[in-house]
Amino acid sequence: MSRIHEALKKAEQERAELQAPAESSFAAGPPMAQGGQHPGDGHADVVPLTSAMPSFASPFSLENLLSRCQQLQWKPDTKTMLFFNGDDAARGTEEFRTLRSRLYSTREKMPLKKILVSSALPKEGKSFTAANLAQVLVRQHGRRVLLVDADLRGPRLHLMLGTTSSPGLADYLLGSSDEFSIMQQGPMEGLFLIPSGKEITNPAELISNGRLKILLQRIDALFDWIIIDSPPAVPVSDAGVLAKVCDGVLMVVRSNATPVDMARRARMEFPDQALVGVVLNGTDGAAIPYTRYYYDGDGKNASESKS
Repeated sequence: MSRIHEALKKAEQERAELQAPAESSFAAGPPMAQGGQHPGDGHADVVPLTSAMPSFASPFSLENLLSRCQQLQWKPDTKTMLFFNGDDAARGTEEFRTLRSRLYSTREKMPLKKILVSSALPKEGKSFTAANLAQVLVRQHGRRVLLVDADLRGPRLHLMLGTTSSPGLADYLLGSSDEFSIMQQGPMEGLFLIPSGKEITNPAELISNGRLKILLQRIDALFDWIIIDSPPAVPVSDAGVLAKVCDGVLMVVRSNATPVDMARRARMEFPDQALVGVVLNGTDGAAIPYTRYYYDGDGKNASESKS
């Protein structure tokens, strides 16, 4: 019996020795780009999910978030970043409080934490809406809100908040930065930002490589809300891809500016159940184009809803 035992043990050791080199070779091998090409074949920004992923070097906790994320002195544009100017009665602030209340009401009916903010076309106010929504959400005591600039084609959030754009989302999607290192916190307690990151040549492929979903899964537990600013829905495909990893979509439409057919096309980019509301921006024609909103918390007949 002892000889049989020793033979089995020796066979097990030999099998483990044979498997170890193969596993090491696979892990160290060069990652393949989409379509079976290596990164050096003209697809430098396309990084597959199978390549090495950045990961937490320490337990995933609020303490580690606060100790590892960048602590920066933002210099926000107080004309558009409404909750940084110290005036709680500033024009436009009450509309965002109403929007916040509607979102909490919707949250009672469905899971709602990760919200994508998009529009049909550029310059309709989506980045303005995303940034101020994040600010009003964090004004409630004890809330933590993450604002993510996923518009890798025309990022604006770092300019509005007066901060740096890198490292950011693109760096994480490329595999060069981990979750904590791309986050930053400014002067407003509880508000965190993931800026756009380095400039890239193929944002559509990078957004759809699967890493964004993993990022959101890893950071989800640390935040009460995650607000994601996306590219416009009609010109490019990014918004539709981003919507698949979010709980709901807010679509921004600019009054007397967004063509009706463009708004309808943008609406078709998202599943019916994904649209939780529509923000109608700039309805009064005044110099400050964000003083009134129409919003439908159920996402039904939003263009006909009344404030």
